[in-house]
Amino acid sequence: MTGETTPTVPTEWLALPEVVALTGESLGRVRRLLDERHLVGSRRDGAFKVPSVFFVDGEPLGSLRGTVIVLQDAGFGDDEVIDWLLAADDSIGIAPIEALRQGRKSEVRRVAQTLA
Repeated sequence: MTGETTPTVPTEWLALPEVVALTGESLGRVRRLLDERHLVGSRRDGAFKVPSVFFVDGEPLGSLRGTVIVLQDAGFGDDEVIDWLLAADDSIGIAPIEALRQGRKSEVRRVAQTLA
């Protein structure tokens, strides 16, 4: 995938120690969540960070993992996955991450599958 989108959903970027504090999990467990695609992050300002909108009540958003996997199967890298999730999408009407947070997982994944 080429081209960059400008994220439209404002989010705080959490460094791994902040993710550990937010979730109450060990650093090893947080790394496992990243490895298993329950979370996705990227380097921002020299540190690896995760968008805070990927969490609900101190837990990774449950519908995030499957959506990340669909996007990666379509050829997206981590930065592209994050950009797509945070940018408004015309076919959904809002940013995909906002739709996921509203429980619209099937709709978001259906759109994501068309991007392959």
